[in-house]
Amino acid sequence: MIPSKVLEGLSHNEKRLLLALGEEGGRASPEDLLSVSDFQLEVEVMNPASWLQSKGLLTIEEERERFYSIGDESMLEGGLPERRALFHLDSSGGEVSMSSLSEVLPVDDAKASIGWLKRKGLADIVPSDGDKLLRITEKGRRHLSEPTPDEILISRMQMAPVSENEADKGLLKDLLGRKGLVREDLRSSRSLALTDLGLEALESGIELKEEVVQLTPELIQSGRWKDKDFRRYDVNTFAPAVYPAKRHPLTRLGDRIRSIFLQMGFAEIEEEYVQSAFWNMDVLFTPQDHPARELHDTFYLQDPPSVELEDKELVEKVKRIHIDGGDTGSTGWGGEWSEDVASKAMLRTHTTVNTIRHLARNPGAPTKVFSLGRLHRNEAIDSTHLPEFTQIEGIVVDENGSFDMLVSILREFYKRMGFEEMRIRPAYFPYTEPSLEVEVFFNGKWLELGGAGIFRPEVVAPFGVEHPVLAWGLGFERLAMLTWDMKDIRDLYVSDIDMLRRNTIF
Repeated sequence: MIPSKVLEGLSHNEKRLLLALGEEGGRASPEDLLSVSDFQLEVEVMNPASWLQSKGLLTIEEERERFYSIGDESMLEGGLPERRALFHLDSSGGEVSMSSLSEVLPVDDAKASIGWLKRKGLADIVPSDGDKLLRITEKGRRHLSEPTPDEILISRMQMAPVSENEADKGLLKDLLGRKGLVREDLRSSRSLALTDLGLEALESGIELKEEVVQLTPELIQSGRWKDKDFRRYDVNTFAPAVYPAKRHPLTRLGDRIRSIFLQMGFAEIEEEYVQSAFWNMDVLFTPQDHPARELHDTFYLQDPPSVELEDKELVEKVKRIHIDGGDTGSTGWGGEWSEDVASKAMLRTHTTVNTIRHLARNPGAPTKVFSLGRLHRNEAIDSTHLPEFTQIEGIVVDENGSFDMLVSILREFYKRMGFEEMRIRPAYFPYTEPSLEVEVFFNGKWLELGGAGIFRPEVVAPFGVEHPVLAWGLGFERLAMLTWDMKDIRDLYVSDIDMLRRNTIF
């Protein structure tokens, strides 16, 4: 039975909402109530709804659904890259050299189309006299006159947004990987429903009348308070929480990481966001034809387009190492090396550029430094990727430096971060050997958090470094997601005041 004090404590708007829901059969959306009642604004509905929910008289149900539509229509002019390549294949007799695609398609589209043709089974890659040919398949010939499944989905998106529940998840993932092609929108819908207690409150009889909720000096002085009805004050009802001011959780996590490294004897360093490809790539023995240098991975600047490489002696050393290994005993990468490519201005793609610049100025041992800095990569935004994120970087230069020392440092760091179990597995990075990836055990499974290794001789030789350099680059946002058990990296940077208020200090 509903307590009488609950009924007596209902506000005028709460009673209005109960009556309106009763007229709609006990369930309605805020939009429905605005159209059939005298409520004017959604906030007039949701505010009393929140109070009634706290009193157990109704429930608020919310559903969220993602919808997808075409973002950049210009990307579809003439069709998808593989569609244009398929028509070119057909008009050329069903077989063309891979290099010839760049004659009929933009360079980036030509490269992309080859992968998609192969992935969709529309064409095969076959060797021929030292070259590689694209050869149309039977499936490819069939799709000359009929759209592929992803093209059908694109056509649907062009007509109207498509719900995530009405589309193949694999196709959606592929289309979202084409940066800028598909736009994602999150739509929310609410429904208000009376509980058994709410229905009982309606059946007990609710009368709308003017009530005083605040006793003012004017009411007292005039004596009119004697003729007024006062709403009962419920001391057990829900009251807004009071939250103390505190720093953003990511700021606190960064401070915690800094504190750990400082306690371990490290010093913090930082460098500029804008770097030359020379310092970001070439010095780190990344070949000039490496895929990471492509526009689809890296942000290059238009103004300025390049950075002057002032230390010509260092440039020459790095050039020789790339071409034939210099005096390191390496064979290098061979081929050509271009100073124009090395001087391109870019946003740094990793914070290893911080440590390598520090190493260039301080080649002697011992050295222990770290950085916690932003970096930029041309990534499509999804639940695990952002185009701008943070990396935990560090190096140790020690005459007794070893692989075991590197693992011990990482293990100690993660132990202080609260992860008791850590393991490593072999990896490959152009500038470290041996290389490893770090994993920690969390919620019953192993999760990868970053890479590490010992700088190759080709990296340290130009600076005269004589001792082993232990280096690592660890994920900051992924560590934050584990710390707070979050599933979507985007939630870390959404301005959700409720999430920030609920976040605990420790």
